[in-house]
Amino acid sequence: MKQTICIYLFEGFSDWEISFLTPELKKLDQWKVEFVTDDGKEVTSMGGLRVIPTKPIHAIDFSNVVLLIVPGGKLWESELAKQTQLFTIIDGLKGDQCMIAGICGATVLLAQKGLLNDNMHTSNDLNYLQAMVSEYRGADLYLNQNAVVDHNIITANGISPIEFTREILLVLNVNKEYVEQWFQLFKYGIWKGE
Repeated sequence: MKQTICIYLFEGFSDWEISFLTPELKKLDQWKVEFVTDDGKEVTSMGGLRVIPTKPIHAIDFSNVVLLIVPGGKLWESELAKQTQLFTIIDGLKGDQCMIAGICGATVLLAQKGLLNDNMHTSNDLNYLQAMVSEYRGADLYLNQNAVVDHNIITANGISPIEFTREILLVLNVNKEYVEQWFQLFKYGIWKGE
């Protein structure tokens, strides 16, 4: 059975933050990519893209999930975030072999869950995390970078979906030469083909 990469979607998710990532993940035969929502029903992104998920989140066997990806969106800046199934499920993933990747507002969720207190990380801004999450204690580990990987946590700011994609591909052990060519193409418009 293939291990799973799980992408959590919700009403108003920031579609551009995973738009470079999802086509690359679908190319990887060794993993199954699942798009999940709380109830398994269609959601609409911030950009108006209607998405039908492959499963509801409760149908996912997280013991088989190698990576959980969470895009940003205004949800994470509201009290409604605490009502999502992911808010509870993520507690069971702490310390497991499952990597967790959050970009933009999703870093607020990671901070609320204490996942940024002991791992180097980034977000939209240090002041943003401090303002959004009173229990956040990771300021000394905050790096003012586009994307950061530490242990099993991957974070990125909201204007860095290309860097976010690159870091995820690298932790999934995609060929480094390919990843660098891909990055040069999508970041700078430079193709250094063979």
